[in-house]
Amino acid sequence: MRYIFSLIFSFALTFTVCGQNSDAKKTVLFNGEDLEHWQIPEDNVWWTIEEGSLWAKSDPEQKGSNLWTKKEYSDFVVQLDFKFGKGTVDSGIFMRGESEKNAQIQIGISGSLKRDMTASPYIPKMGYPVEAEQIKELLRMDDWNTIKAEAVGNAYKVWLNGQKVMEYVLEGADLKGPIGLQLHPGRDMTIQFRNISVTELD
Repeated sequence: MRYIFSLIFSFALTFTVCGQNSDAKKTVLFNGEDLEHWQIPEDNVWWTIEEGSLWAKSDPEQKGSNLWTKKEYSDFVVQLDFKFGKGTVDSGIFMRGESEKNAQIQIGISGSLKRDMTASPYIPKMGYPVEAEQIKELLRMDDWNTIKAEAVGNAYKVWLNGQKVMEYVLEGADLKGPIGLQLHPGRDMTIQFRNISVTELD
C-alpha cells in the first residue's frame, strides 16, 4: 500500500513539474498595455493600443507596415485573437521572417487571388501552395476569431476557432526567425489583435 502511495505521489510530482516547465515556455507577446516584446517601426503611425487591443491602421499613403518580435524563434506555436475592421483587410502572421523560405499565414483577403484566404500559407514566389479548409463555416466576419499557428521544423499547422484547418510542409524552410504581424501596403484597412502569445517547443 505504501509502495502504491509513493508511486502515485511520484507521478503527481512529475506531472506538476512538467506542467510548470511547459508553462514557463509560454510568453505573452501582447498584454493589452504595451509593445515590450516588439520592435516598433520608426515614425510609427500604424500600430496603436486602444482599450486593450492592438490596432493596425493604414497610413494616408498606404505604405503598410510589419511589426516584428524582438526575439527570433525556432519551433513554436503562436496564438492570437483578431477582428476585422474597415476596408479590404489583408494581413497575416509571418512565421520566422519574410523571405521566400518562410511561410506567412494569411488573415483576410489575398491581394493576388482577390478572395479570403485566412489561415492559408503564403510563400513568396510560390503563392498559396495549399488552401485552408472550412474557413467559410468557421470565420466570424464581425466578431473576434482565434487563430493558432504551429511551426515545427519545416512543417506548419493552423487552427481557426479551435478547428485544425491547414497542414503544409515547406521544403528548405528557414528554421529560425522573428514572428511578424502584417499591415499590407496599398490597402485602406484596419484590424485588431489581442491575447498574443507564443509557446516555444522542444
